Amino acid sequence: MLRAGDAGVGAVATFIGTVRSRNGGQDTGSGEVSAMELEHYPGMTESAIESMIDEATRRFEIRGVRIVHRVGPLLPGDQIVLVVVASAHRGQAFQACEFLMDYLKTQAPFWKKETTSEGARWVDARVGR
Repeated sequence: MLRAGDAGVGAVATFIGTVRSRNGGQDTGSGEVSAMELEHYPGMTESAIESMIDEATRRFEIRGVRIVHRVGPLLPGDQIVLVVVASAHRGQAFQACEFLMDYLKTQAPFWKKETTSEGARWVDARVGR
């Protein structure tokens, strides 16, 4: 458990991301997304995420982190990512959770292919904030 045996945990921030039916959450003219597939390189992706967790631990006063990211075929509404951060205080937990999600969206080595009525296409990674 993320906070088992740690009475210093005062906050747990959680983010669950889901597959949207439209790229960017808005009508981009590319039609509704009917499916998505995420690919990654085993070992490389996990290592990159572990490095970012280490960076989050250096930047924020957090006591624990868990990240679960799905790969493979997904449908709109499917849960795709879970980020959980434990900290003594909510501000640090929220900030670290947002930092980790920003990293996952912009830097983590995942490749996303969306399928719409117009066909399938690979989606470029988002630019970091």
